[in-house]
This record gives sequence, C-alpha cells and structure tokens, in this order.
Amino acid sequence: MKLYFSPGACSLHPDIALREAGLPFELVRVDTRAHKTHDGKDYYAVNPKGSVPALELDDGSILTEGAVIDQYIADLKPEAKLAPPAGTMERYRLQEWLNFIASEVHKSFAPLFGGGSDELKQQARDRIGKRFDLLAKELASRPYLMGEGFSVADGYLYNMLRWTTFTGINLTKWPALEAFFARVEARPTVQAALAAEKG
Repeated sequence: MKLYFSPGACSLHPDIALREAGLPFELVRVDTRAHKTHDGKDYYAVNPKGSVPALELDDGSILTEGAVIDQYIADLKPEAKLAPPAGTMERYRLQEWLNFIASEVHKSFAPLFGGGSDELKQQARDRIGKRFDLLAKELASRPYLMGEGFSVADGYLYNMLRWTTFTGINLTKWPALEAFFARVEARPTVQAALAAEKG
C-alpha cells in the first residue's frame, strides 16, 4: 500500500493507524500547493479531489477521506483493536466520533489556514473552542474517546490538536485535552509517524 501525505496535513492520522496496525506501506510525499508527488507526477491523476490523504491499495485502487481510510486500515487488522467490529453499536459510536472530528473540528480549522479577516479567524477559534469543551468533558473521565483502548478516532483527534500550535489556540484551557495530546504523542507509532513526516 502507498499512503500519499503532506507534512503537517491531515494525512498524519492514517499514517498512525497503519503503524498501529503493523501493516507495511510506503509513504509518498505530495506538494499540495503544486498538486505534484515528490517525483513530479500529477497528484490529480492519483486523487482527483487533490487533497491528502489518499491510500493506494495493492490492486491499484485509491481510497480517499481520512476517516474512511482509518476504518479500512482497522478492518484489515481487527486484532489491533483500532475499531470495534462492523455492525456493532460500538462501531457506530466510533463513527460518531470520526464524523464529529471531520465535520465539526477539522473543517472548523479552514479559516485559520486561509487569508480571511482577523474577525473570521476569531470566530473559527471560538467555534473550535466549543468543540474542544465537549471533547475535554468526554476525555476527563477516560484516556481515549472510546474508553480505555486507543482507536483510529484518537489518532484523528491528535492530528487536529497538533494544528493548535500554529493557529493561535492554547490547549492549556483544556487540561484533559492537553493530557490526551501528551498520552497519544508518547506512543511509539506516533513518534515514528512524526519522524517519517520530517524525513
């Protein structure tokens, strides 16, 4: 498999999932501004959406959208327990978290990366803060979103929390999120994924 990624982007969480699952894969760096792979190929030919991540499967087919890629990876290695079994209520709870992170947290960061007004950026920070209030409340009583065990939703949330560093959001307001961030970042797979992004 090949994971198309860009440093600092939302391709980090599928990288973490692949490492947590212990699956072999190749990283392919993408310049998301030029829409070219590291060797100069047109990235739109890989993913017509133009965004990362994209996962190229062994048969050459392409899977996109991080939350979907995460679940695909989890299902390839069920013994890693990165996602509950399909069809169970716990799986739907995981999907709730993945969808919440994708639609309510991830997309709320968009104005902070663009050239919008200071007022628009502050509105985005306020919106993210409300989402963080809810997440901090949930994580105050358990180490991970699904309880005691790490899941693909935790990798996705960690990826989003990394973005606070360069968007003017101070995590100290949410001690439970700070603790969660430190707990996830200490995982060897996360350290390996971070190192690979720099390489």
